[in-house]
Amino acid sequence: MKVKQWLASSLAVLMLVSTVGCGDNSSSSKAESKATNSSAVVSETAMPEKDYATTTDGSAKVKIDGTKFMVGDKELWFNGVNAPWDKWNDFGGGFNFEFWQDHFQKLHNSGVNAARIWIICNGDVGMAISADGTFDGATTAHWEDLDNLFYLAEQYQIYIMATVQSFDNFKDQNQNYQAWRTLIQDSDKTDMFVDNYIVPLVQRYGKSDYFWSVDLCNEPDWIVENEECGKLDWLYLEQYYAKAAAAIHANSDVLVTVGLGMIKYNSDSQQGNKISDSELQSVLSGDKYDKSLAYVDFYSTHWYTWMQGMWGYPFSESPTDFGLDGTKPCVIGECPAVASDSDFDITSAYEDAYNNGWNGVFAWKTSGQDDGCGLWQDIQPAIEKMAGICEDKIFPNGKKTV
Repeated sequence: MKVKQWLASSLAVLMLVSTVGCGDNSSSSKAESKATNSSAVVSETAMPEKDYATTTDGSAKVKIDGTKFMVGDKELWFNGVNAPWDKWNDFGGGFNFEFWQDHFQKLHNSGVNAARIWIICNGDVGMAISADGTFDGATTAHWEDLDNLFYLAEQYQIYIMATVQSFDNFKDQNQNYQAWRTLIQDSDKTDMFVDNYIVPLVQRYGKSDYFWSVDLCNEPDWIVENEECGKLDWLYLEQYYAKAAAAIHANSDVLVTVGLGMIKYNSDSQQGNKISDSELQSVLSGDKYDKSLAYVDFYSTHWYTWMQGMWGYPFSESPTDFGLDGTKPCVIGECPAVASDSDFDITSAYEDAYNNGWNGVFAWKTSGQDDGCGLWQDIQPAIEKMAGICEDKIFPNGKKTV
């Protein structure tokens, strides 16, 4: 693997010295620059079976106790950020090691302990998907870039929430949109994606303490609601989430969630919790998957200021008051860092969420181009304030100097 020599030298240096865009409900502003596909495709039994854990021993692994995240016997709070990409479709399409190393160093220094990263942005790069929705695997470049990412995550104590699909996959402006729509509506082809990507992903990196979770889809709400994304039925999406969650739980101890764009689809007090245990388990049939393993481990609801008039302000409420069911840990998986349409203050939002029982906040965003919702310099004061309030929960095993 071409990356190994660089990784080895980087590790030696480190030993010596010892991150709907803006809630847009009609279209995505997140596609910034696209790379080309690689033809070097790996099979489901080749590279992905590597047991990748270079420096971790399980002591920093995230577990769940009731409605709390834990590391060992200590509570963990996610002082998180969205660092979705450097350039759109990084993984298998131009991953820049130096950028991510510098970025993680900067985040770590200020007190970030988790990042939500889109390892698949829209499915046009790094994925071997045919026009008929047949999914054969990921490219060699994709896996090598992820090797780099998880190496850096371990060095800088950054827990990774890996987003593996988005409503962007289904948008009619993308070259493979019809293939992804076919894949998600065909049970056998959905199985191929789970077998040939989701399972290899958690088998390859699942032993890393810093592979915290898989976000099965970014804001599927728009796949259901928007014509440009196909207006697909929730049933197809739920079947994918159920299958993928069951497969992840059967093959690893990596946690699972779905980043729902609006609380209305994550709450029985609204239009129903589309990812409740009962909902996901009700859509599975046959004996390929263990129905009892079809569940998300925590909720990751998104919020933007345009939602406040309809569903309230989550930071000043507990997760249950906001509409979640109180059975699982809850994070705010996306929120703006700045908002031109209100006096929203991200520093107060992080502190209020902490005081009201949320298990973490992930502001949008620290990397990529400015889409009007803020960048790292806008989020940094909130991160640093929380590091001063609860560093013992942000780095339960202590913050190391890198």
